[in-house]
Amino acid sequence: MSALLKEFRERIRPKLAEQFKLGNPLAAPRLVKVVINMGVGEATQNPKELDAAMEQLGIIAGQKPALRRAKKSISNFKVRKGQAVGCVVTLRGRIMYEFFERMVKFVLPRIRDFRGVPADSFDGRGNYTLGLKEQNVFPELDYDKIDKVRGMDITIVTSAGSDETGRALLTELGMPFARKSG
Repeated sequence: MSALLKEFRERIRPKLAEQFKLGNPLAAPRLVKVVINMGVGEATQNPKELDAAMEQLGIIAGQKPALRRAKKSISNFKVRKGQAVGCVVTLRGRIMYEFFERMVKFVLPRIRDFRGVPADSFDGRGNYTLGLKEQNVFPELDYDKIDKVRGMDITIVTSAGSDETGRALLTELGMPFARKSG
């Protein structure tokens, strides 16, 4: 069991239940899933780009990513409906907590000029989305084997229901939110 999952069950869940005056600690907000998405626009011209992105995303996530195809044709971007344009992986359970812990403790601090993640990237239902500009901040990747810098979106889906409870959950789990200036 991940150290973060153990801490969530023993300390964080009861604390959140008390903070939001929930009768049952199991009603406290929790992580549901983490979705990592990597769009590869260059795959329209060079399909090999997608293979490299899928391999790197698999190493980062610890499980095999799924291919994403275009839902409709867009001539300006030279994309046809059904063409492979990216990859995605959904993490749940133990693997999700291990990834979240690695991201908070090792990956985010490695970002150049890091001063915290923006606190306003919630969607209104307690889910949080974070964009990374480069995949080489993940220590699992061999820097010499990275052919091209690619960005990714990481969406953290919670059972919170509101931004306030979602922010409280992620703060307790160790998410380093940026301080408000002013």
